[in-house]
Amino acid sequence: MPAGHILALDQGTTSTRAILFRTPDLVPVAVAQQEFAQHYPASGWVEHDAEDLWDSSLAVMREAMAKAGLGPQDVAGIGIANQRETTLVWDRRTGKAIHRAIVWQDRRTAAACAALREAGHAAAVARTTGLLIDPYFSATKVTWLLDHVPGAREAAERGELAFGTVDSFLLWRLTDGRVHATDATNAARTMLFDIRAGRWDAAMCALHRVPASMLPEVRDCATEFGTTGVLGGEIPVLGIAGDQQAATVGQACFRPGMLKSTYGTGCFALLNTGETPVASSHRLLTTIAYQLEGRRTYALEGAIFVAGAAVQWLRDGLGLIREAGESGRLAAQADPAQRCYLVPAFVGLGVPHWDAEARGAIHGLTRATGPADFARAALESVGYQTRDLLTAMTADLAGVGGAADGAGASNVLRVDGGMVASDWTMQFLADILGAPVDRPVVRETTALGAAYLAGLRAGLCPSPEEFAAAWRLDRRFTPAMEMAEREAAYAGWQRAVRRTLSGIL
Repeated sequence: MPAGHILALDQGTTSTRAILFRTPDLVPVAVAQQEFAQHYPASGWVEHDAEDLWDSSLAVMREAMAKAGLGPQDVAGIGIANQRETTLVWDRRTGKAIHRAIVWQDRRTAAACAALREAGHAAAVARTTGLLIDPYFSATKVTWLLDHVPGAREAAERGELAFGTVDSFLLWRLTDGRVHATDATNAARTMLFDIRAGRWDAAMCALHRVPASMLPEVRDCATEFGTTGVLGGEIPVLGIAGDQQAATVGQACFRPGMLKSTYGTGCFALLNTGETPVASSHRLLTTIAYQLEGRRTYALEGAIFVAGAAVQWLRDGLGLIREAGESGRLAAQADPAQRCYLVPAFVGLGVPHWDAEARGAIHGLTRATGPADFARAALESVGYQTRDLLTAMTADLAGVGGAADGAGASNVLRVDGGMVASDWTMQFLADILGAPVDRPVVRETTALGAAYLAGLRAGLCPSPEEFAAAWRLDRRFTPAMEMAEREAAYAGWQRAVRRTLSGIL
């Protein structure tokens, strides 16, 4: 009989987590987590040390296995979920990164992106990659590294350097440099990949001056990615997906029209649109939700750059709370008569504005404003931004007569991520959306999705249909706010955003 456990590695923006799941029901049996340093060398710049990413990944995998008392012979495979768009370039000979990883939040290439837009490349980029030209994506980060690290461009032209998102770098280390690969979901976030043809695009590589020799091989989300011996014996890597796509799988959003939103450092909502990509008219992204057996399923995606990061700011920047779990209790103490808006554009604004130059602002301050009002404004900002996303998604689907396979967007939002533990935040989310919000029993859906992909490949997990049938609800939050109050609050948010956008005083 095959080994009965799957090890999921969830490499996130602020911490790395490993969870061991028992198959076939994918029950967690051991968890390990480790935070790592964030580096901010300049305003709007965010970096990670590549060795921290690797060291934390190795440490939590070993810790989880030790906690469970399992050896490599007990693990049928590894599934990887990773922070997307974060960009690494490393030396093929040594495996060492030539510079710190440039994180997805980093805005240093805003001017380069503006120049590309002004040169008229936006339509071609959107048509090929499904993306908007923005510093968020990997391509301009690669260009920056090649142009700013001495000798890097020449080394890349000689074929000495490799590029990858975090999954590729970890896979390279796990396989001791034998495998340079990624999956379709991560490739789709680079601004170098043709999401319809399912291959790297020569024109996009030329536009960004990225040598094709640097690029990893693109594979399915559930397939053979090589084996690793770093955990005491040979274990195959059988699944890879970007964290938001892994969460989509973990939430069992396999039918067109199903919608999930993950609340971590940022917030990312994905709407399954089936096997045909839907082009957005409202500045959403068209992306790959997952690829199995060579068949791509697409999604519309909206990105909020700051969600849980706003709670971290309350804790670390303002010192208003000692731990994230206190934020909801503090927000509940706010004066209902105060209406304070935090627009958390700490690293710019995402959908639907895509304003890389915008910076955070607080509107509606009075002498009566206090810590509880700040906490409430931070948590409410997540709900308001989610409504921005879902409004754009609904409009896009209406414009094409529903999802690609005939289903409209679901009226229910499935949620996951660290922030969903706050009942106060989830209730406000339901209130401001005017729609039910479903929180699942298993909240670590990113790791669950990675584990399912690996377990599916290993033959230990059921079909997507059976997996979806096993999804379990923890709590449904239903709207309790009056429509007039909801619309007045949202109108105030929209005014605050307009006053925050760059170029508007």
